[in-house]
Amino acid sequence: MAPYHFSPARRRFLVQLLVAASAPHVVAQEAPRVRPAFDLVTHTGRRVTQDVMKGSPSLVFFGFTGCPDICPTTLFEITQLYGALGPRGDLLKTFFVTVDPENDTPERLALYLSSFDPRIVGLTGDRAHVEAALKAFLAYADKTETAAGASWSHSAGVYVHDRAGAFVGFLELADGAAAAAATLQPLLGRKR
Repeated sequence: MAPYHFSPARRRFLVQLLVAASAPHVVAQEAPRVRPAFDLVTHTGRRVTQDVMKGSPSLVFFGFTGCPDICPTTLFEITQLYGALGPRGDLLKTFFVTVDPENDTPERLALYLSSFDPRIVGLTGDRAHVEAALKAFLAYADKTETAAGASWSHSAGVYVHDRAGAFVGFLELADGAAAAAATLQPLLGRKR
């Protein structure tokens, strides 16, 4: 297997991602280059673009339904985050974008997401539309064929966006739901 060769821009992003993974909360980006853009289909069959993010803070996470560990763990942590937010969780939108659209149909995403908070929206589309979303978010996804079938290595950060849909940074979930909820409070606005 040939070694990976990343462009300078991709290397900078991967370093930011590694820093984000070790930081305590949302890691602000000094020069946001993530430009959220997508034209995909929800797990309920509705076509949406990045405009669906406007009006509420949003989380975006890339993964696939066949993921054995990172994806279900992250979605479980987001489900716990919604629990910690209580009714204020209704002010937060979350999107799970598949990196495996050939397998992750809207129906399969709906079944998979039924194990998590119902406010998490699955997004899929054809390969070209998913690749365009990955590129806009500066995310990556690489397919590996194994004896057990295909697997994907992919970006694992949870992208945080403000009410205008602008990228803010990455959310750290490892400190628990209460800490993540406290981190998001400024984006959700004052309690009423």
